[in-house]
Amino acid sequence: MKILKKTLLAASLLLLLPGLVQGQALSAVETAQQGVESLLQTAVESKQFFFSGDRDRYFGDIEMALNSFVDFTAVANVVMARYASSANAAQTQRFADILKATLTRFYGATLVSYNNEELVFLPPTDPDADPRADTVVGMELRGGDTSLRLQYQMFLNEQDEWKLKNISLAGINLGRQYFTQFSALMTQHNDDIDAVLDNWK
Repeated sequence: MKILKKTLLAASLLLLLPGLVQGQALSAVETAQQGVESLLQTAVESKQFFFSGDRDRYFGDIEMALNSFVDFTAVANVVMARYASSANAAQTQRFADILKATLTRFYGATLVSYNNEELVFLPPTDPDADPRADTVVGMELRGGDTSLRLQYQMFLNEQDEWKLKNISLAGINLGRQYFTQFSALMTQHNDDIDAVLDNWK
């Protein structure tokens, strides 16, 4: 009987294993690379809608591409920082949706001028770090005499999938930039998170 139980347990673990392996199939760099390449391809294929006047469709396509590798709830928590613990689940979700719209517009407007410039991924800064710790993935978008450096802060979610939660663009940490705005609005509205979200621009 004990042997039968052990056999069933082993079989159960083997059935679970493919799911676990699949969840960690892509590294942080691979996830970021796949996400960015998909985003750039989407921008190239959809920019016709932007210039033909169907901008809602263009931004909708950009949002769909971002959704594949960005955790907007995690982005919201990064931006709220020390205020995150004061927000309830509904407020956090609402802010995540606001930031999704903000980042979709930001990326979409930026990528309209993308014209197949070279994207180069940079070597990891700390390749021997804890494999489950947040990972910063660096890349450069190179074209002509100019280059634009980006850094993606990736984290492992509860499903063991790497997702993006913060971005630095040309040395500017967007999470910190947005936190400054959030903090100023909190002061202006007496720490009323709903009022902050009502006035977020």
